Amino acid sequence: MAPLKEIPDPRTLGDEECVALAQAVSADIARLEAVRFRAIAQLSRHRDGARSVVQEVAFALSVVDGHAGAMVAAAEALTTRLPRTLGLMDQGKLGGFGAMKVAAATAWLSDENALAADALLEDRLPGKNSDQIRKAAGHAAITVDREGAARRVERHREGRRLTVRQGETGVASIEVEDGPVEKVTAAYVRIDREARALKTGDETRSLDQLRADVALDLLLGGQGGKAERAEVFLYMDLFTYLGVKDDPAELAGHGHIPATLAREIATGAGTVLRRIITDPLSGQVLDLGRDRYRPTAGQGEFVRVRDRECRRPGCHRPAQACELDHSVPWEFGGHTDADELIDLCRRDHRLKDEPGWVYRLAPDGTLTITTPTGQSYDSAPPPLHEPRPAEEPPPF
Repeated sequence: MAPLKEIPDPRTLGDEECVALAQAVSADIARLEAVRFRAIAQLSRHRDGARSVVQEVAFALSVVDGHAGAMVAAAEALTTRLPRTLGLMDQGKLGGFGAMKVAAATAWLSDENALAADALLEDRLPGKNSDQIRKAAGHAAITVDREGAARRVERHREGRRLTVRQGETGVASIEVEDGPVEKVTAAYVRIDREARALKTGDETRSLDQLRADVALDLLLGGQGGKAERAEVFLYMDLFTYLGVKDDPAELAGHGHIPATLAREIATGAGTVLRRIITDPLSGQVLDLGRDRYRPTAGQGEFVRVRDRECRRPGCHRPAQACELDHSVPWEFGGHTDADELIDLCRRDHRLKDEPGWVYRLAPDGTLTITTPTGQSYDSAPPPLHEPRPAEEPPPF
């Protein structure tokens, strides 16, 4: 399909013409995505494959780190090990998402076997959806290296992990990734069996809801979490806590939640409340109350409460799981005080030490990160409440 030279107004087209236009535009997008992969691959070559390339791409394209990492890996593979797959993109026959599926499915192959799989796939990919492409690429990879595939299965099962994905307000997902298929299947069967046993005539929850509730109850020791305690940071305006206002609260690592849910969490059994003093004009943390049941960790605790999450823009790892770092390195005159300490997760802590990355912390708490290409990105802890005029009276 030839590239479009002029795009007609879709409102003037019939059904078939709309489909044809969508196909033509998709083909043009595929060609542009091929150019983007080449640009990313060239950037990686300039940096000798440095890990910081992933963060550079994440910043520049406004994508999450996981997707940026997949894009970099795919770009490197397409421009070296998968030339025919990249050629299909140049022809508008394969989109970037499908090409990334091919790169991921063949990542474990040697360069020689990857080239062989690429040749097998050239005629099998056009016109296929992403799931078909994934299956075809997986089959081609196994075909060219059967012994390696068996070893990979063993290694892959060793890579099992538990992940948490934050969703919309008030919900999140937990997933066991790459678990042994027989155990995952058996676990689902047990959860499903217990959920169905609870589905009596008086039960209003759906089977999907019951499965989720049963799974969480089992993970929490079969008691629904009633005996479980863990520290989380819930940020809520005093007026909202008292029910006078209904401003959203924030749960560190998750994001904003409605006032009603925040009050429910804050007033739950076993909750330990802290007094956090804020600047009324800015909403930023000034001090922590010391009246609680467990001892504080001084400056470190203050910085974690202030920052809430990793300070790199786009990273939402809770501050409890981060490392304290000097915005100005100790060896260059940095000081260990709250004005110069920031929270960075381990990955972003390492990124800070990569050549060409510059971190500057302003007096108001704004962290400016400058990348090796000169792009600057700002990060500031959000205020605990909207800034208030000095003369604003309490709402009661």
